[in-house]
Amino acid sequence: MLAVKLIKNKQYPLDIPEGIEVKHNDMVIILTDKGEEAAKAYVVPPQVESILKRKKIPSVPCLRVMTQEDLLVYEEIQQMELQGYKDCNDLIKQHNLQMNLIQCKYTFDKRKVTFYYTAPERVDFRNLLKDLTRVFKRVRIDLKHIGVRDETSLCGGNGLCGRPFCCCTFKRQFDSVNIKLAHDQGMPITPSKISGTCGRLLCCLNYEYKNYIETAKEIVPIGSGVMTEDGLGKVCAINILTKKVSVKLSDGKIKDYPNDNVEMIDADVNIEIDTNAQQRYKYASMQQEEQIDIKQFEDDRNSSTGNI
Repeated sequence: MLAVKLIKNKQYPLDIPEGIEVKHNDMVIILTDKGEEAAKAYVVPPQVESILKRKKIPSVPCLRVMTQEDLLVYEEIQQMELQGYKDCNDLIKQHNLQMNLIQCKYTFDKRKVTFYYTAPERVDFRNLLKDLTRVFKRVRIDLKHIGVRDETSLCGGNGLCGRPFCCCTFKRQFDSVNIKLAHDQGMPITPSKISGTCGRLLCCLNYEYKNYIETAKEIVPIGSGVMTEDGLGKVCAINILTKKVSVKLSDGKIKDYPNDNVEMIDADVNIEIDTNAQQRYKYASMQQEEQIDIKQFEDDRNSSTGNI
């Protein structure tokens, strides 16, 4: 199977009609809902091919393999996009609009130009559009408001893990992410640890959450009285990854024990523990680096519009 990558690096199978021969790394002209676009064709590994078929990803029709003349037009379009971005950005500043231009994108037939932008609130760009029609003549102009997550997926980059962003590789839609996911997994509540380049909570907090919850069910809960080899105590923290519990003993000392080496008892153990969320997991006891409003990292209506 041959496929192409479009905006946000999404992969789509290539529908090649009879009479057209397409090879790996050929530049081709395809037809999308935006019009004619240029893309590079490549051979899809068998594992990826099975995923594309299972998810029933729609194919895009291939019109032709790009000729030398087409390649020259493609280079011209790339220069037009750079100039178009500059011209539109100058007009945005001239009108003093609270919007951040992200990208300028032409279709290959030069009949449509799309400007992607982010903005904290709804923007009245009617006057801007009037000026744009004077600069970009005989072309359809489309202004698309996108979210900050969409912006990051559009621009691309590498995450904290060192790998390309999930949102511009395999991830096709955004799932809701809230601060509870970070708390339950014992993440230190600091911006550098729990947020991505988009300024929102990391999408990958969702990936292993179910495993954390299932494993937590097997571990003695915080606040439970337990019998250890050192006597009675009360669980004050748990470590889901190592399946260990931190127990505060009657003498005030805190010791770690494997979960299987402690026995939960029904009797009330008169030992006070700190049940603050920052202390619930031993590996998450790091102090906050600064006073922050954690709600600012959660998704809101400007996080993702899906308008790409």
